[in-house]
Amino acid sequence: MEILEKYPIGEQDFKSVREGGYVYLDKTRYINTIIQSGDKYLFLARPRRFGKSLFLSTLQYFFEGRRDLFKGLFIDSTDWNWESYPVLRIDLNTQKYADSGLLGNVLETLFQNWEKRYGIKKLFPDYAQRFNYILQEIHSVTGKQVVILVDEYDKPLVGNLNKDKNFEDYREQLAALYSNFKSSAEHIRLVFLTGVSRFCKLSVFSDLNNLKDITFSNDYADICGITSEELSTRLQSGIHLLAQNLEVDYQEAASLLKDNYDGYHFARKGSDIYNPWSLLSCLSEKEIKDYWNETGLPTIVAESLKRINANLESLFDSYCSEDELKGFDLLNPNPFALLYQTGYLTIKCYERKINSYRLGIPNKEVKRGFFKILLPYYVKTKTETSNRIVDAIVRHFIFGQPEEAMKAMQSYFAGIDYKMRLDNENNFHNAFYLLLDIIGLDTTTESHTSEGSIDIVVRTDDYIYVIELKYDKSAEAALRQIEEKHYCRKYLTENRKLFKIGVAFSSKTRCIENWIITD
Repeated sequence: MEILEKYPIGEQDFKSVREGGYVYLDKTRYINTIIQSGDKYLFLARPRRFGKSLFLSTLQYFFEGRRDLFKGLFIDSTDWNWESYPVLRIDLNTQKYADSGLLGNVLETLFQNWEKRYGIKKLFPDYAQRFNYILQEIHSVTGKQVVILVDEYDKPLVGNLNKDKNFEDYREQLAALYSNFKSSAEHIRLVFLTGVSRFCKLSVFSDLNNLKDITFSNDYADICGITSEELSTRLQSGIHLLAQNLEVDYQEAASLLKDNYDGYHFARKGSDIYNPWSLLSCLSEKEIKDYWNETGLPTIVAESLKRINANLESLFDSYCSEDELKGFDLLNPNPFALLYQTGYLTIKCYERKINSYRLGIPNKEVKRGFFKILLPYYVKTKTETSNRIVDAIVRHFIFGQPEEAMKAMQSYFAGIDYKMRLDNENNFHNAFYLLLDIIGLDTTTESHTSEGSIDIVVRTDDYIYVIELKYDKSAEAALRQIEEKHYCRKYLTENRKLFKIGVAFSSKTRCIENWIITD
């Protein structure tokens, strides 16, 4: 009988992973990097479900001197003396922070536990002063400097973006709490903070001018997530089982994993990174599904995307400086920083000549998830028949029935809520593209030729559809542009039947007016 490996899906405690017989991908070389660097204050941003909490837990047991848990790992081969330090773990991911008093409740529980553990009297009602006194006393009692690990430092802020009073209360509370990292420096061995976003212009870290942001550091590029090497050397058996279940060979199974879950980069130099939540979930269930998307949409994305009115293609293939990506200004949100920090865009390459990163969508899972966020914003239907219509669109495109496919598209657009934003050509293009792409068709936009850019190209196994869209212009004009600019020339050598479709959309009826199809 084949022994199935145990994958630590959602497991955030290093001790449980090691003692529970789970597969562990050794990240302890980064602990050695931290020690050797001599840096005292570190900040790391990564998207949700990327293993930040597990790494903090690994740091906790390491500084507590639990060498037994690290047997056989990289750090066990170093000359570290396994000295034990007092470790304070501040996990701010335990609440949704619906009102401004919840942070106080979280801190009160933490402080009471620490005071009880080290025999410290409560002398100060103010949390900032109390925390400062706790650090002093722990250092005095143990004779050791304190290690402070903060998980999701920004959770109270992210959850209150549209609640000005709560947001400001939390900003002030966190700024006061974190100010102790500088004022209590003599009592601190290390501070390591994680989060999704690094908010700028909020004075959360105004007093901590020596905080080192390792988010874009080449030295820490692979600290979270799973590399291609780790997948091929440590998770081979999982790939074999996936291949058996999908009835494909090993290489095709590996290719499916790469297409759906790989593609992240977090520095100028670094490996391709797989989303660990999705990859391990897939190997466990032996099915290709959108696991990361199912864990929920970050509030920061849901609240901020409503303010973005940009051509989608400009977001999906864009250039951005590191400074733009590092900070997130709530007063003037940058869509690139927002989408990068939350994992919907990633670094594709670094262009040294212009000192900028090229950004793009990491993989198919993220692409599907991102479009599911945007599709209701552009094409929210009023009827309950949308799923049936979508199924018909897919079916007709796959079986080479473009006339029937366009009738189904027309029906779908006819059901769009009047309040939705189909009020200009850009939004219509976005909506048309989103609908085709999210329903699973192989869709590209702005495909360049020597004489122009094709609005949309849809590919199936047997057919290619070249589609030109016109807003308040005729379908004849759209088709004429396809012909005059020879958009189909680049596809003539492919062994698939080709259809040309000119589509006209009316701003008055807010619907697809008509179309012309030729082959």
